Amino acid sequence: MSVMPCSRSARAAPSPPNPAPMITTRGPCCSAMASSWVRRAGRVETSRPACLIIPAMGGVEVVEPAARDWEFPRAAAGTAHLVAYAAARGVPARVVLAGTGLREGDLDAPGREVTAAQELLVVRTLQRLLPGSGEDVGATYRASSFGVLGYALLASRTVREAMEVALRFIDLSYAFALPRAELSGDRVRLVVDGRGLPADVRAFLVARDTTAVHVVADALVPGGLGATRRLGPDTGVLDLAVGELDRPLPREASVAGERLAEDMCRDVVARRRERTGIARDVQVLVTQRLPEGAPMAAVAAGLGLSERSLRRRLAAAGVGYRALVEEVRESLARSLLESRATLPVADVARRLGYADSAAFTHAFTRWTGVPPAAYARGERVR
Repeated sequence: MSVMPCSRSARAAPSPPNPAPMITTRGPCCSAMASSWVRRAGRVETSRPACLIIPAMGGVEVVEPAARDWEFPRAAAGTAHLVAYAAARGVPARVVLAGTGLREGDLDAPGREVTAAQELLVVRTLQRLLPGSGEDVGATYRASSFGVLGYALLASRTVREAMEVALRFIDLSYAFALPRAELSGDRVRLVVDGRGLPADVRAFLVARDTTAVHVVADALVPGGLGATRRLGPDTGVLDLAVGELDRPLPREASVAGERLAEDMCRDVVARRRERTGIARDVQVLVTQRLPEGAPMAAVAAGLGLSERSLRRRLAAAGVGYRALVEEVRESLARSLLESRATLPVADVARRLGYADSAAFTHAFTRWTGVPPAAYARGERVR
């Protein structure tokens, strides 16, 4: 049997931070083309990009997760989910968010992000106040919990396509323990690996993330996938038959809808992946602190650094602090002025931390070539 080509490669998303290689899992019928890239017994023998191909059911393709580690910024909605879980059990938001620099209202802003470190603080608080709750937290997730990624999952035509979307856009999820797919005979094992996580939260996050994947995947098709779930202190495993991957989702198939959903995911990750590492975390914290002017001292403190250390690390990354603040302000200004519910220029200026409208107007005109009021009316420099 021949192996299907990686037909989706032309639609790949922009490169993520710390991109993971796409590895081919070799089966008994793999072609010579595929046989040089093999994962055996959990060991990657090469980092050459390819597709993870399960050579059964006509050559099923699955991709590796698009992030090598968990230290990527994530939507604040994930933290809001944890806050809501705690509130339902009598733990107020101010207690759950203690030490993060976040307030409950900060989590509701459209497009708001948090750093992985901020969400880890929330996880540590949950684990301390509600011990052993990782699996219970995981059971509260639904596809709709994941915003645009959830929409893309539901717009998929088969379980395989949903799995592929989830792995390709994994940095749109709230995952810390990252999943990978493996083939064992006629079974597919989805391994949720927490070995790279801090030891004090590893078991909680493995239980949460494995259970969340199980619950969301089961809800995609009537009667569930028939997967078994096993939880360990370092990894979780979902085991299911290869044939389950070809099950159609219960909806009217729409190629246009699927492409729209994936395009939406691509647009979000393109913005998030423009900067990586320390620069990306700085942008997230700057966004949270813009109304107060985003002073460097406050952002450095949020990262557990001195101003001098932050300046040195940004210099090593080839970018300055003020340049990152400017990038954030310009991006948010464009978004606010392009939205249907256009805000007055004075309100936009205040949200971006400017002392007055004149300072904002001067900066925006420098960025775009037109004043903000004209930009809001649709005028652009041609």
